[in-house]
Formats: sequence, structure tokens, C-alpha cells
Amino acid sequence: MQILTEQELHNLAMNIVGEKLEKMGYEFQAINSQLKRHPQYVLFKKGEPTIFVLVKATNNLQNPNDYDVLWMETFKNHAKKQNAKVWFAGVGIANAESVENPVFKNQPYYVAFEDFIKILE
Repeated sequence: MQILTEQELHNLAMNIVGEKLEKMGYEFQAINSQLKRHPQYVLFKKGEPTIFVLVKATNNLQNPNDYDVLWMETFKNHAKKQNAKVWFAGVGIANAESVENPVFKNQPYYVAFEDFIKILE
């Protein structure tokens, strides 16, 4: 069985978040699925400010919303200069048989993602 790479897990998280954003009626101005490149999504909805969405895949199902607070402050300052909002999407992805095991290609997995954390409104 082949283990999903960090980039493949990130892409899976991106797809999960992207589907939710589409259902919420957002249009994508830009998408960047490269690891450690931020923001992953730049959103547009008529009459609303631009929204930067940061996506992080993690194997932590209990608390997928952990993020680096110091780094986030730097990013918030960048967003303020652009008059943009910042949303964070922590997506927990884990092996369905045992969270101790890695996630394998074409094997069941759990997803823990409920909603966005609104970092800067």
C-alpha cells in the first residue's frame, strides 16, 4: 500500500475546503495548492471584501485547528494591507482503521473539518 505524501494530504484537504467554499457561493480568484505557500485560496463574492483562506492538513483529528500564532500575526498584517479577511481551515485527516497508521492511497480515512476559523474579519 502506498502512503499519501504530505503534498497529497494537502491536496485532499484543499479539495474538502474548496467544495465547502463553492457550496457557500464563493468564486475563486486564485488557488495555490503548493505546500507552504499562502494563502491557498483568494475568494471573491460580490459586495464583500476579499478573503484569504489558509488550509492546513493535519493528522490531529481532536484539534485540527492548531496553527502557529506568531506566523499568523505576520500573515494578518499582510492581509490588512490588502483589506482582506483571513480564514483558517484546519483539516484533520487520519487512517480509518487506526489513527496511528498513515493515510494510504485508495483506503478509507476520517476527516475532521467543521468550519472556518475567522482569524481576521
